Amino acid sequence: MPPPSDIVKVAIEWPGANAQLIEFDQKKPLASIIREVCDGSSEVLQLFVCVFQSRGEIKNGTILRLAISPVTARQLLERIQSHGIDARLEALKELAKLSADPTFAAEFINMEGLATLARLVESGTQYESSTIFFGEMLAFTLTAFLELMDHGIVSWDLISVSFIKQISGYVNQPMVDVSILQRSLAILESMVLNSHSLYQRVAQETTVAQLIAHLQVSNQEIQTYAIALINALFLKTPEDRRQVNTHTNQLQSHHDTNLSDEMASTLAQKHLRGIILNHIIRGNRPVKAEMAHQLYVLQVLTFNLLEERMMTKMDPNDQTQRDIIFELRRIAFDGDNDPSGTEKRKAIYTKDYKMLGFTNPVNPAMDFTQTPPGMLALDNMLYLAKVHQDTYIRIVLENCSREDKHECPFGRSAIELTRMLCDILQVGELPNEGCNDFHPMFFTHERAWEEFFCVCIQLLNKTWKEMRATAEDFNKVMTVVREQITRALAMKPPSLEQLRVKLRSLSYSEILRLRQSERMSQDDFQSPPIIELRERIQPEILELIKQQRLNRLCEGSCFRKLGNRRRQEKFWFCRLSLNHKVLHYGDLDESPQGEVPFELLTDKIPVSDIKAVLTGKDCPHMKEKSALKQNKEVLELAFSVLYDPDEVLNFVAPNKYEYCIWTDGLSALLGKELGSDLTRSDLDTLMSMEMKLRLLDLENITIPEAPPPVPKEPSTYNFTYNYG
Repeated sequence: MPPPSDIVKVAIEWPGANAQLIEFDQKKPLASIIREVCDGSSEVLQLFVCVFQSRGEIKNGTILRLAISPVTARQLLERIQSHGIDARLEALKELAKLSADPTFAAEFINMEGLATLARLVESGTQYESSTIFFGEMLAFTLTAFLELMDHGIVSWDLISVSFIKQISGYVNQPMVDVSILQRSLAILESMVLNSHSLYQRVAQETTVAQLIAHLQVSNQEIQTYAIALINALFLKTPEDRRQVNTHTNQLQSHHDTNLSDEMASTLAQKHLRGIILNHIIRGNRPVKAEMAHQLYVLQVLTFNLLEERMMTKMDPNDQTQRDIIFELRRIAFDGDNDPSGTEKRKAIYTKDYKMLGFTNPVNPAMDFTQTPPGMLALDNMLYLAKVHQDTYIRIVLENCSREDKHECPFGRSAIELTRMLCDILQVGELPNEGCNDFHPMFFTHERAWEEFFCVCIQLLNKTWKEMRATAEDFNKVMTVVREQITRALAMKPPSLEQLRVKLRSLSYSEILRLRQSERMSQDDFQSPPIIELRERIQPEILELIKQQRLNRLCEGSCFRKLGNRRRQEKFWFCRLSLNHKVLHYGDLDESPQGEVPFELLTDKIPVSDIKAVLTGKDCPHMKEKSALKQNKEVLELAFSVLYDPDEVLNFVAPNKYEYCIWTDGLSALLGKELGSDLTRSDLDTLMSMEMKLRLLDLENITIPEAPPPVPKEPSTYNFTYNYG
């Protein structure tokens, strides 16, 4: 006999508990059903309500999720507003946990709960001495406030001046509770990044000296928050107030001197670099990923100070600028420096400028009219000539004494090298979200950019000699030099001296050897027998790669929660069931050190419900992101899973490797081809290894392009042996 139509079998889930299978009688009152599910617990009943559109939509196999009830938000707000210290503390502690839930957050904010928290913070000093729980209470209040604001329901522009002053006061105090300081720094960072008007207020209330002082503590989280706030303040500083003249290294003057005016000089301060180097990079503990990202951002922002000079063209009629070129000539050839001499003297100058390697020796100022690198190239050349005078003179005179066809044009080389270094170090570009590629050596010297140029121009001159290059080989030499620099930077040398050592080891012959080795490891034999063998092997290799991807999905990966700007990171974990039929996922309090059990992952998606996998700009969460966030780095790591009924699960992979693993694994589950860069790389590597193993016995034997021809039949068979 079939079951009654009013009864359906469903699963009910709520946070922190496994799903419970029940028979749902649609004739029963909803409260009665929830009471049965919750075993009559009044506390749970008050905390959750069932969320779905209508009972008619519930069918067999439906999963009902319980969400936090508005009643809870109202009760918490009443307890927070009570006069009992213990009750208020417990309420704030509970609020700090629940504020991450968007449904609860919207309800709490609608009840003016956010304004209540702001008033508690603003009046903090009034009851600071009245309770021993002040520090703990304030920490929970700030945590809840930040969680609620992170949902984007309320604009940051509504924050009051007194609130900003209070939060800034906690940051500026020399001794304050660690948890309060962390949250205060995070709140100020969010204010700066989300509101221009609040940026100006925070810049007025916060002192650079105190932010630098926070970098000297032993707590790396505090250091990370402090650098993040410094980066945010500088990122929002107006362009005309953050530029530095790289030649004089002096900050441009302005009438109002506050934090924003100090930012450019702060980033160049020896004191700040020394603190970062000694207390963070060379500290007792390894640099965590979020700290590495903030150091990368600081590095990019520091180099962006060069952007104005990089984009400034030289005015051929500007005598001051032309005098710098005359100074380069004077230092190289130790002659007088009177540009207004006779025609004979000007002819000598033209000859000298040609020896200096300028493309336009008659008017070398014209060489600096292209941007980039603009005037930045001239600044670099002058720094080399004045600070490393012996090196400069040696490079110039060495090339003057060579045969004409083998001389390295110093002027042209310096200009092109400056353009190349700007491109490698992304001068003038915004930092990429999630990138951790910082170089410790740039924090070791007051003029790290100029010193880096000086090291690289010597490398260029050395490589030119090794290649025995002529003027026609200029672009080829620059390509080799770029490869030498990028390979050396990839080794992350801790100092400029170590960079010199690594560049010396990457000679032209070594680059050729590395290229040949890499080419041999990826070499594709083109003879028909080898091609046929490859075609037979390839399906086996692809199946092996597919199984590896699925095994990795079964192990699972940790992802950072999208939209979390703060340093107190939030994570979620996702893994595939061992039978490859269900994706399990759920939130985590911290990044896991190993495998996460399925029991802790309360949400799941049947693989059979997955419709498609989207990547890059097609992902819904990338379309919603602001222009600042839509950088190339994030787009390359984003993917989404679309599943029934019209639901989506959004991912941003922690790195390119995890992105390829997951997109390949999901494609394998859907029966589609594996098309990632990692698959192509793995396929080439495994195919090359398998081919070499199978052809090991044929080493040094030439494999013919075609099978040998069948010989003609012999005229007689007299040569055969008659066994009879």
